[in-house]
Amino acid sequence: MRKEIYITDYNCVTPLGFDVSSNWNALLEGKSGVALHKIIENQEPFYASMVDSEKLNEEFNKNFDNQNFTRLEKMFLLSLKPLIEKHQISDETAFILSTTKGNISLLKNQKTLPEGVFLSSLAQKIADFFRFKTKPIVVSNACVSGVMAIAVAKNMIQAGKYKDAFVVAGDEISEFVISGFNSFQAIGTEICKPYDKNRDGINIGDATAAVYVTSHCEEQSDEAISNEKFSFKILGDSAINDANHISGPSRTGDGLFASIKNAMAEANIPTEKIDFISAHGTATIYNDEMEAIAFNRMGLQNVPLNSLKGYYGHCLGASGLLETIISMESALQNTLISSKNFEETGTSQPLSIIKENQSAEIKYILKTASGFGGCNAAIVLEKC
Repeated sequence: MRKEIYITDYNCVTPLGFDVSSNWNALLEGKSGVALHKIIENQEPFYASMVDSEKLNEEFNKNFDNQNFTRLEKMFLLSLKPLIEKHQISDETAFILSTTKGNISLLKNQKTLPEGVFLSSLAQKIADFFRFKTKPIVVSNACVSGVMAIAVAKNMIQAGKYKDAFVVAGDEISEFVISGFNSFQAIGTEICKPYDKNRDGINIGDATAAVYVTSHCEEQSDEAISNEKFSFKILGDSAINDANHISGPSRTGDGLFASIKNAMAEANIPTEKIDFISAHGTATIYNDEMEAIAFNRMGLQNVPLNSLKGYYGHCLGASGLLETIISMESALQNTLISSKNFEETGTSQPLSIIKENQSAEIKYILKTASGFGGCNAAIVLEKC
């Protein structure tokens, strides 16, 4: 019998707050972190969701003495610190870092590659600071990285490689990322509107998020288990690459459909039991349409669904983990958060988009993500 794996703690740093409670309160009030920011010289401002650097430094200085960290690294440390203070690091504790671009900003005006730009170096720097004893694991697979990192933690613990894991995900807004998405003409001219008929593109976002993953094994004391404020069982996971296109999603939703199907099969629950879907919802025509097709193929079109991109923008490798955290908080608070800026259906197949905050009993959650290169991922969570 396989071990049951749980998420028992989480934290996040975003433009809406430096902990989960401040983020949750902002979401309840309908606040968005997306605003106009001047990111590239000689170009007009872009709509993006950016953490205030001054506030970030103030918060960092309250918690840490060492200043030898980049802006993104400071966000990683602030996300992890509350979790590490509550959960012991052992010789069998994994450290998993999820990111798409990491310290890509260090490349600006550089003739040689700085050490910090390598993802392995970034992960090792964070691991060394918190004195992890195992070699860090990096998960970098476009915009499914955050969801995949949860799956990697689950599968590594089930395989007996580790007893528990700290997972942290993060990406920051940079000139490199903005230029890349702008070259696709994918950046919206206003705050994004996932699944809406009048959407016109994505907003990029800053964020870091962290979770603690563990098994309720025999070695754990009853006291340790009773001290947990909550737990979410990771019932199933899957990641499928449909190899459709270097940047465009499958028109038939094949990869996402297969990912959901596999995750549901492992979870061993029927689709009728899913209470809520936290979808990817980038507010681009091809992504939103692909998701609608995949969800309909799975018979999930009537399940309440939202995208959080209207609040946070698209935080790349952090988005999947951050949105999973907000989904779990939704379940704890028995509240579905509206899919911000959605007014009129803009997909060829129906979806049950959440139009306003509402009370609901949430036990089973489906979280999905999709990204460049044809990658797709899904996880199924159960509130315990």
